[in-house]
Amino acid sequence: MGKKLIGITGMPGAGKTLASEYAMQMGYPIIVMGDIVRTLTLKMGLKPTPENIGKVMLKIRGDYGPAAVAERCIPLIKEMPSNIVIIEGIRSLNEVKAFKKSFPDFTLIALYASQKTRFKRLHKRNRSDDPQLWKTFVERDSRELSVGLGSAIASSDYMIVNEGTTAELHRSFKEILKRIVSK
Repeated sequence: MGKKLIGITGMPGAGKTLASEYAMQMGYPIIVMGDIVRTLTLKMGLKPTPENIGKVMLKIRGDYGPAAVAERCIPLIKEMPSNIVIIEGIRSLNEVKAFKKSFPDFTLIALYASQKTRFKRLHKRNRSDDPQLWKTFVERDSRELSVGLGSAIASSDYMIVNEGTTAELHRSFKEILKRIVSK
C-alpha cells in the first residue's frame, strides 16, 4: 500500500495553516507548499512581501508549468517515513492531478471562509506576505484565483466552512481526518 496523501486547499485566510498545525499536533507530517514559494522568493533576493511572493508564484508556474510547486513537493513527500502525509496549500487542478498521479490515495479537503473573515484573520496574523490593505487583499485573491484555486476548492472531497472558532475548526478537521484515515 502506498502513501495516503491528504491535501488542504482554500483561499488565503480560510484556515489552512490552523488545520495543518493541528494535524501536526496529532502526529501527521506536514509539507506547506507556500514555504516552497517563500524560500524561492528569498533565494531570489526579494523581500517576502505579498507582491513579491505572488510574482514568484506566477513565475515558477509560468517557467516550469502549472504544477511546478507540487512537483517540487512530491520528492519531499516520498522521502517522509510516514504512510500518511498532509500537504497544505494546493492551488489548482494541475497540482491535484500531479499529486493523484504520484499518490493515488489522495484526498482533498477545502476550507472556506468569507472575504471579510479572511481579511480580518490575515490582518491580525500579520505574516510578511499578509496584505494589510483591502486593495492588496483583493489583488491577492484575484492572483490566487487566476492560477486555478477556485477549481481546486470546487473539486475537493470534503469542505469545511470555517467562520467560527479555532476549536470548531479543529473538531471538524479531526472528524474528517478520522474518516479519511480509516478508509
